[in-house]
Amino acid sequence: MRRVRIEVDGQSLNGCLIEPDAPAPWPGILFAHGWGGSQRQDLGKAGRLTALGIAALTFNFRGHARTRRQVDTVSRADNLRDLGAAWDLLAATPGVDTARMGVVGASYGGYLAVLLTAERPVRVLALQAPAIYRDRDFDRPKLELNLDGQLARYRKRRLAAGDNRVLALAAQFPGHVLLVEPENDTVVPHPVIGNYLRAFRLSATSVVRYVVADADHALGDTRWRREYSAVLVDWLASKLSVPASRRRRPVTVVG
Repeated sequence: MRRVRIEVDGQSLNGCLIEPDAPAPWPGILFAHGWGGSQRQDLGKAGRLTALGIAALTFNFRGHARTRRQVDTVSRADNLRDLGAAWDLLAATPGVDTARMGVVGASYGGYLAVLLTAERPVRVLALQAPAIYRDRDFDRPKLELNLDGQLARYRKRRLAAGDNRVLALAAQFPGHVLLVEPENDTVVPHPVIGNYLRAFRLSATSVVRYVVADADHALGDTRWRREYSAVLVDWLASKLSVPASRRRRPVTVVG
């Protein structure tokens, strides 16, 4: 593991790049944490991936960790540029196979990961409770969106791909998708996952939906986090063509 600095909009964001002790080229996975989270939540999963020969990059969005002073002003547009800059750093890392790169995103990070597919050649998407927001006010401070009294109602609506930009991009995504749904999620309720699922099925090569039984939005219990991590690592090993000799156990069939 080595610490890296991600340069974007005249700022430097903290990241951790973990390169495998395996022959290159390696697949590459970028982690995008949720709103209010940090890269610390992803380091364990990233370490498990590198043990399989996959390079992994974690980082902190603007408005989080050491840049938390910006939490009142940072927008979705700002954080999408952060994600793009992090992708570019991973793609430029010697040994990374740019044809086998993907994003693992949680909640807000999952939403941004889908938006990134319009700008970067993402091959795989693993999304834990991906959030959804209305398209308007994309440059408005994200914190203010959380105060929108209509957002919870919007997330309970059945939406078509043409009703929202992120769903339109999901409907055009040609790669592999893992959708992880905490069963008792009240922040990103079931209709949101249903909307993503229907959109992705229009173009994706494969789509798997996995429900973590009894879990809440944040996967607040250790056993839920372990279950998600195991499913994620197995699924990525399969979709990124990790040689069987590097896998610690057979790929779990999910969905």
